[in-house]
Amino acid sequence: MNIKKYLPILTWLPNYRLAIFNQDLMAAVIVTVMLVPQSLAYAMLAGLPPEVGLYASIAPLLIYAVLGTSSALSVGPVAVIALMTVTTAGNIVSPDGEAYLATVILLTFISGIMLTLMGLFRLGFLANFLSHPVISGFITASAVIISLSQLKHILGVSVSGHNLPELLMALIQALPQLNLATLLMGSGTLLFLYATRRWLGKLLARLGFSRSITGSVGRLAPILAVVVTTWIAAQFGLVEQGVAVVGEVPAGLPPLAMPSTDVGLWQQLWVGALLISIVGFVESVSVGQTLAAKRRERIDPDQELIGLGCANLGAAVSTGMPVTGGFSRSVVNFDAGARTPAAGAFTALGILVVILWFTPLLQTLPIATLAATIIIAVLSLIDIHAIKHTWRYSKADFSAMLLTVVITLLQGVEAGILAGVGLSLALHIYRTSRPHTAVVGRVADSEHFRNIERHVVETSPNLLIIRVDESLYFANARYLEDQIQALVSQNPELQHLVISCQAVNLIDASALDSLESINARLKDTGIKLHLAEVKGPVMDRLERVEFPEHLSGEIFISTFAAWQRLKSGDKD
Repeated sequence: MNIKKYLPILTWLPNYRLAIFNQDLMAAVIVTVMLVPQSLAYAMLAGLPPEVGLYASIAPLLIYAVLGTSSALSVGPVAVIALMTVTTAGNIVSPDGEAYLATVILLTFISGIMLTLMGLFRLGFLANFLSHPVISGFITASAVIISLSQLKHILGVSVSGHNLPELLMALIQALPQLNLATLLMGSGTLLFLYATRRWLGKLLARLGFSRSITGSVGRLAPILAVVVTTWIAAQFGLVEQGVAVVGEVPAGLPPLAMPSTDVGLWQQLWVGALLISIVGFVESVSVGQTLAAKRRERIDPDQELIGLGCANLGAAVSTGMPVTGGFSRSVVNFDAGARTPAAGAFTALGILVVILWFTPLLQTLPIATLAATIIIAVLSLIDIHAIKHTWRYSKADFSAMLLTVVITLLQGVEAGILAGVGLSLALHIYRTSRPHTAVVGRVADSEHFRNIERHVVETSPNLLIIRVDESLYFANARYLEDQIQALVSQNPELQHLVISCQAVNLIDASALDSLESINARLKDTGIKLHLAEVKGPVMDRLERVEFPEHLSGEIFISTFAAWQRLKSGDKD
């Protein structure tokens, strides 16, 4: 067994040098500063004490540094997974109860087990069943729900709800109880963060500052908001005016936790854990592959499953929450110059330093500031461009995207992602159940064959060549039979029918039965069935049974060979 395959750290650690260490350390400092308020905010979004977000940013990063294959991926709490966490656990236990944290720890543990097993059994391909339009629609709708769920902290009111109607109704009913001081604090932070993200970078660029400086200043805006609002809350006694603050954050190492052994609770959580695992993996591997491509590197999706799975197991036993690779943090990590996963380990040590010695500084941090940070962060997830692009390119994909958005908004994130998986599979089955077929003819003076409806080509009255542009399996086998029957009825002089199989990567047992039926029917009418350009693996399967011997015609190495052999004038 190749140990390096399961311990990627062994591939880069032997070549680790001081220059790489300096780059990783600098990236870690920047990401640590960014991660502290994010971790607090996403723990709050998940209905957890703020320190849980910090706990979930230590062990997972250390574990991923050993097991992960991406040099820049930053693992930790993220907005969408935090929302799915509170939805899953909150449907079983009230977030206000003492059992809630234990439920989230078990949810994280189950997700870790699932991800690890999926990696060991090389099931990374399962993520492909979620189409990009469906994922985009789900994340867009989730961003809307997250933003609305945080408005209660901006207004200083107490509301609950897991979907758009519930949140809107609760917010409207709570408006008379809004806290003015909280509203001023929250809305002011919102405006500041929006302005810095929208205009500060452009302004600094016009003043001649470099792109790296303008980007760094924009990313440090949330830190500045945290520092200023924390000072204001402490200086002016805003707690006495009803402004909610983080309060005491326990200092010290993350406490060890033992996941619950309650079988009933495991049964209630496994579906939610599976959905969190799939969405987390899709988000993480998408970010990892994007960043790896920029450096001409590659990541191993199956090993990424193992890395993420063990990171979640680490989060569970250290009183954390579900984690995955975060887009914004990973991009910052990449831009800051991280060269190896060691940057993540250094970030974990930075978070540990904050927990051990700097938590008293967070006591008067307003919850409204964290809510504003979340809202600004997730608004970038609302991808209007993707919606427009999908509408122009494919109405079917747009319909799936729109339906995912609507179901997520009206029914919540679990229903939305389940609908997304179902729609992705339904779209795939629908498309492949009606494979594109074309009657082709020869391009003059060449060995190329093209669709007779699109090109001027040569044909022969006794020969019909059908190109099938899809693998043949149970869902489309009958459709192919009907297509061939219709074409045969329209060509009374037909003596030879060739199925050109250059796009066929699979013929399953149902499709084989259909081919045998087609062969028998054509034989009864005096027409020979031929195959052309059958791929090696497909031919290997066909030769395991008697189909080639029963075939009334021949199997040609190319469509051109079939044309030469069977066209008018050489019918035998």
